[in-house]
Amino acid sequence: MSRTTASIITIGDELLIGQTIDTNSAWMAQELNALGIWVHRRVAIGDVREDILDTLAKEAGYSDIVLITGGLGPTADDITKPTLCEYFDTKLVQHEPTLQWVLHIFESRGLPILQRNVDQAMVPEACTVIRNEKGTAPGMWFEKEGKVYVSMPGVPYEMKYIMQSYVLPQLALHYKTPAVLHHTLITSGMGESFVAERLTAFEAKLPPHIKLAYLPSFSLLKLRLTAFGEDKLTTAAELSLYFHEMMALLPDITVTDRDIPIAEVLGQLLKEKGKTVGTAESCTGGLIASWITDIPGSSAYFKGSVVTYSNDMKMKLLGVKPATLQAHGAVSEETVKEMLGGALALLETDYAVAVSGIMGPDGGTEEKPVGTVWIAAGSRDKMVTVRFHLRYDRERNTQMAAVYAINELRKLILQ
Repeated sequence: MSRTTASIITIGDELLIGQTIDTNSAWMAQELNALGIWVHRRVAIGDVREDILDTLAKEAGYSDIVLITGGLGPTADDITKPTLCEYFDTKLVQHEPTLQWVLHIFESRGLPILQRNVDQAMVPEACTVIRNEKGTAPGMWFEKEGKVYVSMPGVPYEMKYIMQSYVLPQLALHYKTPAVLHHTLITSGMGESFVAERLTAFEAKLPPHIKLAYLPSFSLLKLRLTAFGEDKLTTAAELSLYFHEMMALLPDITVTDRDIPIAEVLGQLLKEKGKTVGTAESCTGGLIASWITDIPGSSAYFKGSVVTYSNDMKMKLLGVKPATLQAHGAVSEETVKEMLGGALALLETDYAVAVSGIMGPDGGTEEKPVGTVWIAAGSRDKMVTVRFHLRYDRERNTQMAAVYAINELRKLILQ
């Protein structure tokens, strides 16, 4: 069976200059892939008529489906709708249900309605209008020469609503797609090349319709197996066999067999054991606590964090001894041990992690160069301390330190 392919076009000058980060494409690609639709290309362009027309034509030549986000707002720089009219040789007409919805939104909020808001109900006559219950700009479905085009707002939560409520179900009906399934193993503690060396024989025997991808990121390595097949159940069963075989080759570095954040892995472990955690952070500045609380339901196991960036706060809040700081410095095994003990006492948790380091670009010494990080993780009964020598920029060093801290606690809890 041939693949159904899609192109994603994101429109907006703010994307090209880096003012806004494009998260839409990544989310859309994941949803399409789960549906068995292969994302062939992703293109970002500005609010330029000629570029929009040219890109629509080019992407329709590459793909069966062209999904567009952006350029549907009420301001003059949003030119997607008139440009779509030109491409599909149609005209703008007022869509009464959309107009009533827009009026309802402004009336219910007690806001005056402007002509530019009313104009949100103007849509290309050739499209099927898709209701947007999260905003004023509707989605638009077009078909031309056997290709499907869908234009949606660039606001992520509006785009997601339109995709989930209408576009994905319609695409599933419109196309007979093969099964495209993924299993992801997340590892930590071994470099990509060394993991690949361990998996050489395994990778060599994979059938052509199952692919292994190596996806490194911030001290973690994702190993994604992707299988293509006619039947979903048969494909899933075959993929599961290979996945478990791969996992059996890497028991010492496996973090999880699901594609989830490492903070969620820790949270699930704490919930299973009915335990609580807190953090004492210096160089990570609360990043570990932020990751933990990003997970819904984290209040069941996370009690709080102490960010002690200065030595004064380490002493005042966590009880780190002045003599310890004077003799060993803030970035030391002795200091993170006392930070950990202080956090356990102050936050009254079962477990805690403590981190202190030099993230850069300056602040390092010959004895403790930039990238030196000490981590302590544990409970009142057992503790582990580890020193890392990171070698990247400030942002990446901080991210890696947070990953290492969470992973050290995860491993300790499992002992």
